Amino acid sequence: MVLKLEPGLKLVVATHNPGKARELALILENRFTLVTAGELGLAEPEETEQTFVGNALLKARAAAEASGLVALADDSGLSVKALDCQPGVYSARWAGPAKDFTLAMKKVEERLEEADGDDLSAWFTCALAVAWPGGPGVVVEGRVDGTLTFPPRGTRGFGYDPIFVPVGFHETFGEMDPEAKDRMSHRARAFEKLKAALL
Repeated sequence: MVLKLEPGLKLVVATHNPGKARELALILENRFTLVTAGELGLAEPEETEQTFVGNALLKARAAAEASGLVALADDSGLSVKALDCQPGVYSARWAGPAKDFTLAMKKVEERLEEADGDDLSAWFTCALAVAWPGGPGVVVEGRVDGTLTFPPRGTRGFGYDPIFVPVGFHETFGEMDPEAKDRMSHRARAFEKLKAALL
């Protein structure tokens, strides 16, 4: 079986997060017709894997089987060096049931204060997985390094974007023009690999 994604194909994006869905749509350059798992009323599977790659594949497979469509899933998060790479795969869980990332960013700041170090190195990781119903799956990973800054700055983006300054820049992801962010983010880097593999 030749694994290729043809332009115009209808894909289900395995997310209930509107911000993530918008960002993926931009990165996919409108090549596909996208519908989200949220729009289809699909249940969110429990993320039981210990890696971004494992969780992305798990989400893509669940959405593909439930919808009968080729599914694209992303698992991404923030890892902080001084916090032993936390929150990592638990990035969304740090925001609690209400997905309150103001709370999550505060938690990162408090944990760093407790750690009493001055290393603010951090990185975003994104694993992108594509799964065919009843068939194979392909998964790739991208990463962007940076440093944390407090208090949060900017209202663009979502999640931990307002506290993350990528290497070589002065603006946080929360302040950055979305198109500029999409050219160099962890998601963009993962998509470049996915494009090379499947497009």
